[in-house]
Amino acid sequence: MSEETTIQANLLNAVIFATKKHQGQKRKGKNQDPYIFHPLNVAKVIMEIGQIVDQDIVIAAILHDTLEDTKTSKKELTQYFGHKVTDIVAEVSDDKSLDKDERKRRQVRHAPSLTHEARVVKLGDKLVNCRDILNSPPAGWSKRRMQEYIQWAFDVIAQIRGTNNYLESAFDTLVIEAEEQLAFDIQPFDTIDQRKWAP
Repeated sequence: MSEETTIQANLLNAVIFATKKHQGQKRKGKNQDPYIFHPLNVAKVIMEIGQIVDQDIVIAAILHDTLEDTKTSKKELTQYFGHKVTDIVAEVSDDKSLDKDERKRRQVRHAPSLTHEARVVKLGDKLVNCRDILNSPPAGWSKRRMQEYIQWAFDVIAQIRGTNNYLESAFDTLVIEAEEQLAFDIQPFDTIDQRKWAP
């Protein structure tokens, strides 16, 4: 088996694994898309926009919500995909035992300590989530809640700028669109102490 074929097989294995793990889960958007669309789209933007070809990063993107949102253990991920992929997924996974606001605070505070690989996945995740919120917002979300999510994502990204110019430029373009669509102004990161997810 050639190296290229091996890489393709590894990617397909990750897609199959994630599809099984997220089976039955739906996105919160009004379209109620199968959840697997999200990690696949994160991997897609990382490759197409971010021009990332590192196999471990792309596989981690496909699997990035398995530890957080499915009955998947680190041991299981390591068994199938190795320690590096598992470490990246673990870095971008929230502790679901904490309340939502605390998880948000921790994402902002801990973003600077992420490895480069985890930062790339985080960029892709935030880009896709914000894009989905603008195009298919969760049922019942007010404009205010959408604004707060975009602002929070902006604060997380502010902590890891310099990771991938392509993904960051795409996110900045999306922020401009969000400001126009939601009629608000993104606040600079240095005003974070005024926001509810401040330390």
